[in-house]
Amino acid sequence: MAKSGDKSGHQTRPRGGAADGSDSRTARPREDHPGAGHRGRLRDKFLAFGLEKFTDEEVLELLLTLATPRQDCKQQARALMKNFGNLRRVFEADREELARIKGIGPKNALGIKLIHQVARRYLRERLIHGEALSSSSQAFEFLNLTMRDLKREVFRVIFLTNKNRVITTEDVFSGTLTRSAVYPREVVSRALHHGAAKLIIAHNHPAGDPRPSADDLNLTRQLVMACGTVDIGVMDHLIIGDNQYYSLADQGHLKNFRQEAERVFNPGRGD
Repeated sequence: MAKSGDKSGHQTRPRGGAADGSDSRTARPREDHPGAGHRGRLRDKFLAFGLEKFTDEEVLELLLTLATPRQDCKQQARALMKNFGNLRRVFEADREELARIKGIGPKNALGIKLIHQVARRYLRERLIHGEALSSSSQAFEFLNLTMRDLKREVFRVIFLTNKNRVITTEDVFSGTLTRSAVYPREVVSRALHHGAAKLIIAHNHPAGDPRPSADDLNLTRQLVMACGTVDIGVMDHLIIGDNQYYSLADQGHLKNFRQEAERVFNPGRGD
């Protein structure tokens, strides 16, 4: 006997549904998006080799996949490289500049800036908790990544123990660097505060040329003299340019300033 409301004797099923009552529209397996295989290959390549075999564009493409589900990110990565020129400039770009690139948006812009800031913090922590600084090239390795793309001049101090281990770093000035812009007594005060026995000073030249100006040399001389009054050694002054640096210690300027300070503070000892 047919059930009430079904004169044919056949059971009805939900509209658009399968015979078992499930929705046929969701029962079908979802097809992978066109870029799924490429995204997977990028991930596998990174897990196997790190970034050693990646182009800059591929680095950005892999990074963008983390915040862009089920979509090929090749065109967005290419647009970033075309607009900014290289990976370094992408990471140094403002969040608003990044978000204006088609396909990037605020989430990907945030992700790019986050990765950049995490890398900077990692380098700072590695510097503080790593090996003693024994050369200008070691200091440059850290300073280059954190200072080379700054749009304004920044005066930074690395405070050291008597065994050249890093205590901490501080930016003590930002702007146009002149002899009157940085107060030597402020640097001395911060060194005493941190219990530093030595320090390395550094600043960047946004134009890219690291050669020292007359003001750079005069400021270094003043700092050597001021630190000498409390027996704190100025080990180097590094000027950071575009992937290059100038070390006043390597070029002999620090030796001359120290000898001058020695004659002032200990006139009976000679050079």
